[in-house]
Amino acid sequence: MPMMMLTPFYSTDQIRARVTELASDIESRIPSGEPLHLIAVLSGGFMLLADLARLISRPVTIDFVRLSSYAGTTTSGTVHIVSDLATDIRDRHTLIVEDIVDTGSTLRVLRDHLLLKTPKSLQTVSLLDKPSRRLTNVPVEFVGFTIDDRFVVGYGLDLNEHHRQLPYLAVVEPH
Repeated sequence: MPMMMLTPFYSTDQIRARVTELASDIESRIPSGEPLHLIAVLSGGFMLLADLARLISRPVTIDFVRLSSYAGTTTSGTVHIVSDLATDIRDRHTLIVEDIVDTGSTLRVLRDHLLLKTPKSLQTVSLLDKPSRRLTNVPVEFVGFTIDDRFVVGYGLDLNEHHRQLPYLAVVEPH
């Protein structure tokens, strides 16, 4: 693998402030007093889910799903569910928690799958959105940051399973 350089993109403080705003926005759009079921798309969505769960004041339940569409740094084009939910979401307000929405293909497959489980509502929050790469129209109700077509790591996003642990976001550039 060629040498890569990480250029800071969004700081820990910028992420924290934006996630706090997202939590408030999410709370305002779910009927008062009703619980919320959070579903992290693994592996990248776990950090955002953890931070949101601590910031949302209503009761939350948590679940995880794993899909696969990547081979190294590029999408393979075929999306499949590797690990499904452990919880029944029928008649529950449900929020998909994504690290990034790129082509929209992964989110489309997941939304279609979850809608068959008849949740009361189904919305998506994504830390990052790359609309310039979108191949399928898919709703993303809550977006942390909209970015250009750049490869970003940190705060759950990885490069071949590296850099997920970074508390900030960085752009990967050839060195």
